[in-house]
Amino acid sequence: MTIKPLVLLPDPVLRQKSDPVERVDDEVRALADDLLETMYDAPGIGLAAIQTGIPRRLLVIDCSKEDEDKAPMVFINPAIVESSDERSVYEEGCLSIPDYYAEVERPAEVTVDYVDRDGKAQQITAEGLLATCLQHEIDHLNGVLFIDHISKLKRDMVVRKFTKLAKSRNLERL
Repeated sequence: MTIKPLVLLPDPVLRQKSDPVERVDDEVRALADDLLETMYDAPGIGLAAIQTGIPRRLLVIDCSKEDEDKAPMVFINPAIVESSDERSVYEEGCLSIPDYYAEVERPAEVTVDYVDRDGKAQQITAEGLLATCLQHEIDHLNGVLFIDHISKLKRDMVVRKFTKLAKSRNLERL
């Protein structure tokens, strides 16, 4: 397993739509394992392949608490097929937008169709933190960031900040 470098805002890769996984094979399972290792190392509770520069519809999640056993989940070609009318608000952050958090309102419950790491079709209905995390990560696969769900003013401030940081990182490399 390999820890992969994370793609950070404002990299345009984060706005790219990910391609479906055609076949679940050892390469896809290895990528899932790499994503889990990268997510745990960061540390985070969710990671989409595009956040490591790989535009494939694959994401990993582990919403277990620190004092609980790890509970890694792999979602291949996930799609939200149903959302509740009821809403919930969570403070979200993102490994591609480090150290920035904002409250985001999303459906409280979602049903997601996906393929597991064995290539079997699955469906999960999630609520609470898992529902939020699934929506956040599936957004990544569609080129959407959690900051797209906050006010334009706040979003513009965050993008400016990270654009400035990226320029200073590039200057340091010269």
